[in-house]
Amino acid sequence: MDADVLIAGAGPVGLYLAAALLQEGVAVRIFEQRQARNRHTRAIGIHPPSLHALAGVGVAGDMVREGVRIRAGMAVSGGRTVGTMAFDSVSPEYPFVLALPQFRTEQLLEDRVNALDPRAIVRGADVTSVKDDGGKVTLGVADGAGDWAGAAHGSVTATGALLVAADGARSRLRAALGVPVVRRMYPDHYLMGDFDDGTDFGDNAVLFLEPEGIVESFPLPGGVRRWVVRLGCPAPPAACPAELARLVRCRTGYLPDAGTNSMLSAFSVRSTLASRTVAGRCVLLGDAAHEISPIGGQGMNLGWLDARELVPLICAALAGKPTGRQLRDYERSRRRAAVRARLQAEINMILGRPLPPALLRVRTDAIGAAAAIPAVNRWTARRFTMHRDHG
Repeated sequence: MDADVLIAGAGPVGLYLAAALLQEGVAVRIFEQRQARNRHTRAIGIHPPSLHALAGVGVAGDMVREGVRIRAGMAVSGGRTVGTMAFDSVSPEYPFVLALPQFRTEQLLEDRVNALDPRAIVRGADVTSVKDDGGKVTLGVADGAGDWAGAAHGSVTATGALLVAADGARSRLRAALGVPVVRRMYPDHYLMGDFDDGTDFGDNAVLFLEPEGIVESFPLPGGVRRWVVRLGCPAPPAACPAELARLVRCRTGYLPDAGTNSMLSAFSVRSTLASRTVAGRCVLLGDAAHEISPIGGQGMNLGWLDARELVPLICAALAGKPTGRQLRDYERSRRRAAVRARLQAEINMILGRPLPPALLRVRTDAIGAAAAIPAVNRWTARRFTMHRDHG
């Protein structure tokens, strides 16, 4: 169970970090509580800067071949297209936003990790404690499945030079390390689901700016389309595909076939920023460091860009090089990136909130006027695809 670097969490960010470190010859162990991957995860959008990072671990090509290349986003209101944002200028290599379900993204990353070290991922592993003595980090790891600790509900310890906590927005390791967080709650609630695509939108994303609130629509592989509807209050526990289809039709005129629904999820929005991301020999990564609203699809991408910047610092630290100043610079720069992402997500949510018809017309006219200016269109596309955090 020992390794140079211990990683808690085998989500997309933890798996990417593991692959990048293994390629550098770093011994890694990833501990994941789940025995199986969740097929109903939310993240689908992969931005060009992330594709550059994923290309570095050899998975971007397969992702692009499997995913849908969204080359433009359309804003529609009252049945009228008020503006279009094209992504063809954001990247020479990847002039699109890639849509790929998160479970498939994770599978491709896991395949890459397994190719580099088939023993790196330990599933059914519940990290129960962490101790940083200044020279190494020791984790207590419980095995609920009884298939690797030697006995049912057994436990072991794992020791590494460094620990990376990529265990999600409700990170228990973050709490165990005593890292405070700042949370914001938002008055934004959504119901989303995947249905067979019965529209003529092709590979375009579409945002319906309607008086009752925004409806978002994104293409997915296999002739599937995701619909996301803003609600005025949290979705009831009994929400069903037929209710989501009804809301889509009321606001857009399109009626998804409820019988083809393959995923349904409701969520309310909050953001969480850790007060620090480096604590001794431990680093918080991904949602454990910064939970961002899913609206705009930045959270997973932000985690990958954090991990890309962290890899050379980990390698330098393991080689015995002084990294104190570099880690402080990393922490400051990635926190700034998280704050920018949070602000962008807040703007996205504000643009989707209900408005009286008169104010809605003002907003949609302003969006249309901005979209008609090429320089503004290009700037907005780059900001939307997180190019400020690509470097």
